[in-house]
Amino acid sequence: MSNYTEPQNPIGTVCELFAGVGGFRIGLSRSGWKTSFSNQWEPSTKAQHASSVYSARFGDEGHTNEDIAVVLDEYISGKREIPKTTMVVGGFPCQDYSVAKTLSSSAGLKGKKGVLWWEILRLVEANRPPIVFLENVDRLLKSPASQRGRDFAIMLASMSDAGYFVEWRVVNAAEYGFPQRRKRVFIVAKDLSVFGVPQNAEPASFLDSESTIAKALPVEAIPTGSLVSEFRLEGDLADLTENFDIGGKLSPFKKSGYMVNRHVFTADVIAREQGLGNLGSVLLPEEDVPSEYFVPEDQLANWKYLKGAKREERTHTASGTKYFYAEGSMAFPDLQSNPSRTILTGEGGSSASRFKHIIQTNDGRYRRLVPVELERLNGFPDNWTSTGLNGEAISDVKRAFFMGNALVVGIVEKIGFQLSKDWIEVKGEKNVL
Repeated sequence: MSNYTEPQNPIGTVCELFAGVGGFRIGLSRSGWKTSFSNQWEPSTKAQHASSVYSARFGDEGHTNEDIAVVLDEYISGKREIPKTTMVVGGFPCQDYSVAKTLSSSAGLKGKKGVLWWEILRLVEANRPPIVFLENVDRLLKSPASQRGRDFAIMLASMSDAGYFVEWRVVNAAEYGFPQRRKRVFIVAKDLSVFGVPQNAEPASFLDSESTIAKALPVEAIPTGSLVSEFRLEGDLADLTENFDIGGKLSPFKKSGYMVNRHVFTADVIAREQGLGNLGSVLLPEEDVPSEYFVPEDQLANWKYLKGAKREERTHTASGTKYFYAEGSMAFPDLQSNPSRTILTGEGGSSASRFKHIIQTNDGRYRRLVPVELERLNGFPDNWTSTGLNGEAISDVKRAFFMGNALVVGIVEKIGFQLSKDWIEVKGEKNVL
């Protein structure tokens, strides 16, 4: 596979954090953006396979494979350079964002060490990118269970305090023509000093037609009179940690929303579907599938059992207490005429699993999905993850893990195109960057 090339006449520049194998970069390059700095670091493993793949495809220039906290410490202290960019992007982990007041000052706040949201915020505050574009699991809007939505409230409030307007949407990629049912929350923040407050924005019309994400990914009009919830995020971040939605059963954050000056407007919206993609569209010819991906006949019963409905009496290992375990059935095999289920990080490996995909071939055999098919489900080029920086082969299990962690490139591309339009428009009005 040839090395990747950036746009020749870019709209603007990008800093990509938590880069993985480069899904954001591919999608944004297709919509005119050039990535000039990137960081990928996996603290739990010695071998940095994702960073190796990233460098193999994009080259080493501007890329760092170090703990982002250390990188930012050195940048803020003047020991390292990080270029100022138009946009900061990243698919960051969903963690506990709670903060506490410091002992030394009642006005001081301290987040938990190792929580990567605070590293995004540190870079945003230091470099003031006009645009921040993030992705996360939709669970972000309703965690933790004891205070539904608290973590997202802390994130929104911290961005507001930094001077940003924020909008978000939970997007199912399959509803926009892609072949995978992958549901993620996409977040776009804009520096108010550059873009200003959206003018004449009526909440419902902003959410269904005027926001960046609504223009990129159309939704049905919110019916007249439908409820758009609104509330303010009160207190400092420690106050939100202690008091936000205590005991709430449902998160106050709905599938779509925006926030300006800590004032939140949120509503559920319905995608204006653009034709469902299907699993069958990404499949290789049977003759190109390695034999080890076909499930032996003597293992099929185990696959069927794991995929099937069940209600069984089990015994808790530690206490000896008996209980009933129940779960519903899953499709067996996966239907090729439908979008695939969400790829999970455990997709790789030959062992039977409830959550791995399994399809039936034309000759009646059953098989798992190969790495190229998983790459296609996320919109990556074929064999994108096959080799690392020095040509070393990446295992199929690791390649599947990458795709379980990745995003659907086409969704990033669509939002990236709209951000291009937004940036061109604001540059025509203001002297920015």
